[in-house]
Amino acid sequence: MRAGAAARRQQPHASGGSPLAMSGAGAASSCRRRRQLGGALLLLLVAVLGGAEGKAHNYEDALQKSLLYFEAQRSGRLPHSQRVAWRHHSGLTDGLEQGVDLVGGYYDAGDHVKFGLPMAFTVTMLSWSLIEYGGDVAAAGELGHALEAVKWGTDYFIKAHTQPDELWAEVGDGDTDHYCWQRPEDMTTSRQAYKVDRDRPGSDVAGETAAAMAAASIVFRDANPHYAHLLLHHAQQLFEFADKYRGKYDSSIAEVKSYYASVSGYKDELLWAALWLHRATGRAEYLDYVVNNADSFGGTGWAINEFSWDVKYAGVQILATRLLLRGEHAARHRSTLERYRAKAEHYVCACLGRNADGGADANVERSPGGMLYIRQWNNMQYVTSAAFLLSAYSDYLAEAGVGAVSCAGAGEAAVPAEEVFALARAQVDYVLGTNPRGVSYLVGYGPKYPNRVHHRAASIVPYKHSKEFIGCTQGFDHWFGRRSSNPNVLVGAIVGGPDRRDRFRDNRENYMQTEACTYNTAPMVGMFAKLHRMARQEREQGPTPAAPVASTAAEV
Repeated sequence: MRAGAAARRQQPHASGGSPLAMSGAGAASSCRRRRQLGGALLLLLVAVLGGAEGKAHNYEDALQKSLLYFEAQRSGRLPHSQRVAWRHHSGLTDGLEQGVDLVGGYYDAGDHVKFGLPMAFTVTMLSWSLIEYGGDVAAAGELGHALEAVKWGTDYFIKAHTQPDELWAEVGDGDTDHYCWQRPEDMTTSRQAYKVDRDRPGSDVAGETAAAMAAASIVFRDANPHYAHLLLHHAQQLFEFADKYRGKYDSSIAEVKSYYASVSGYKDELLWAALWLHRATGRAEYLDYVVNNADSFGGTGWAINEFSWDVKYAGVQILATRLLLRGEHAARHRSTLERYRAKAEHYVCACLGRNADGGADANVERSPGGMLYIRQWNNMQYVTSAAFLLSAYSDYLAEAGVGAVSCAGAGEAAVPAEEVFALARAQVDYVLGTNPRGVSYLVGYGPKYPNRVHHRAASIVPYKHSKEFIGCTQGFDHWFGRRSSNPNVLVGAIVGGPDRRDRFRDNRENYMQTEACTYNTAPMVGMFAKLHRMARQEREQGPTPAAPVASTAAEV
């Protein structure tokens, strides 16, 4: 049985006949979005009212729970400060056969393979959350836990980057892993490690890891300057390696193709890494790279309707637009950055359902309950990443004094920036239970949430309670098929979520909907912190503007 294997596969969703659209976005959604003013007012109403039946959500509780989830996903020797007590040490010999220490890092989802590309994206998004909303995280008393979550990933990347042109990109084999249902503490499956290097390049995984370490260096700049400098050093080396020895990592590591294939290629990761290095260093050469390669790498050509561990273009375009809005560029960069902005606003308008040009795929489908819908496998990853991008973009607009977004061919007034943030907040509230089923898709939050998460460790008796070995097939026979709730609550996990009709089946075998991934939760750390601060201000002062001034971890 390969339960969960397909849950991470995807085809990028693009519009307008781009190379991505031609590459087979068969699961791409069509536009069935309402464009009436009433739809915008509904979004604003949902944003103000908060939870189901008008009850305000407890964003502080959601933030605390979201950070617990990363402790449940830890691989390696767990620290004394470990708060998820049903987990124990695991993967303590990772890398031993290859003569390298690869102990640590994160399991990506409900299995025990350490996939480098989604792990790096998780750390990038955790870091971005802290860069934008670190002050809010600190005000909620969770900055220490958030920094620990970032550092658990970056410590592993330092180990995995063993030479300037060598990065270990995977530990474990997905095929053998998915034939077993075991606790990570009992693992008997292969712990083979796979790397990319000059002869077997992997520009996508090396580029994303460079982005993660560059973003994390900003987070640690004040609190731990030596560590920040070390991260930046690794990031610069990895970017040079990714750019000099170009190639897709799934062509070098065949074992990853069934799980985290790089469908979009590596050019988006190169642009993404360069932008994060520019933000971390201020060096013009990185912005020159983004501008000079804008056309050939698709940065100003592809109109993308999703943002994920594979497809970074929307994030690239929004980061580039931030530089334009802030005036952090030379005159020679301006025209190209304007074209990046046009594509960034295509993404924003696609989420809003306001793109009139481009045919059926120009906008993101919306479920009857208001959830952005991209595809059936783990749709929540697109919901949470979209919420973060929309929120960040609305902040950038507010900081620049820009009050609206221009949507292509809309034939109507520009969309107010407040509506952009209203959609972001509505998506967060949907995750927390403001949806037709009244279900929180954040496990452990609220009175009703998934109890049968597709997760090996959560579904089996805790190791600390029963150290008796549980074998590969024994786990399937005795635990996987049980109809009862998991013995361990995977607090803070965001599961794959409902289908395009808001339907959800809480069944362990239903991995497309009940498996959670680290990159589902990572963007929500910043969102929960921001919304907690806004909710507190609303209680004290009445409703506040949608895009207040952001505060960073560095400022704290």
